[in-house]
Amino acid sequence: MGNSMNSSITRPKVRKGDLVKVLSGKDRGKSGKVLQVYPKKGKILVERINLVKRHTKPSQTNQQGGIIEKEAAMNLSKVMVLDPRTNTASRLGRKALGDGKLVRFVKKSGEMIEATKA
Repeated sequence: MGNSMNSSITRPKVRKGDLVKVLSGKDRGKSGKVLQVYPKKGKILVERINLVKRHTKPSQTNQQGGIIEKEAAMNLSKVMVLDPRTNTASRLGRKALGDGKLVRFVKKSGEMIEATKA
């Protein structure tokens, strides 16, 4: 039997470089830039959000070793994109422009969202 979660994968509206606000969890109310999106897992990595401590051995790249703080992936459903005009969390939609190009827009204000290439 197959895994039922994989059959309902939808394209996440959030993209790398977007500014998002955390809706629930220990970092509720904080906002940050999206570093990575994992669509198959339904997870997201946000800059300076959901920090965890990792005990690491000394290695070639990290000579010192010790306890390192790094971001952990969190569920996509816990974040919403920030409206660039009002700086509030809002849902996203997609619409086609006159030339047939699809763009994302914020539903609260109608503002177009351009994903910054990071």
